[in-house]
Amino acid sequence: MTTTMSERVSSDRKLDKAMRRIVERLAPLHARLCPRQVLGARIGLYGAELLGLELPRPDKRLLAIVETDGCFVDGVIAATGCRVGRRTLRVIDHGKVAATFVDVQTGRAVRARPRTGARRLACVYLPEASDAWHAQLDAYQWMPTAELLEAESVELRTPLQELLGRAGIRVECSRCGEDVINDRRVQVAGQVLCRGCAGDAYFIQVERVHLFQG
Repeated sequence: MTTTMSERVSSDRKLDKAMRRIVERLAPLHARLCPRQVLGARIGLYGAELLGLELPRPDKRLLAIVETDGCFVDGVIAATGCRVGRRTLRVIDHGKVAATFVDVQTGRAVRARPRTGARRLACVYLPEASDAWHAQLDAYQWMPTAELLEAESVELRTPLQELLGRAGIRVECSRCGEDVINDRRVQVAGQVLCRGCAGDAYFIQVERVHLFQG
């Protein structure tokens, strides 16, 4: 028997308990819930599922590397429990709605992203939606994972231990004198330098400002 799209929507349009709880947590974070938050949550759930890890993580076994900032990241955080403050989330901004998840214990890593055409398919699922944005917001929450997302096993180009750093390691940069924590130092010609002084700064100093209390 052929299943019609309307019958599929009726069958699929049921949020599982995990997704319902995540949506409830996401709603207060922004003025309104948006499709990218939902995608972040779905991608977080999928990545952990592929690694065989339960969510949210109370420990630091799962590392999430997200490829954009903004609403998408909040969705990943809500689903996984990974956070910058716990040093279990990294932002490497490539402007892509995608994320890599690493099992720190085993070293396994998977990268998950929306399937090509998922945005259009959401509108097919919900032709009655007022616009594409609302169709995506709704459909992304319950579309079958196989139709919404795709993933692949990957290897990190940067060794995991180097990426994680080492908490509690603090040195002083030989050039600027600033503290460098988490073993992010760089050795150059026998000197211990911060990454900025080693040529990897994201800024150029224009003027040193001294503030004095009168």
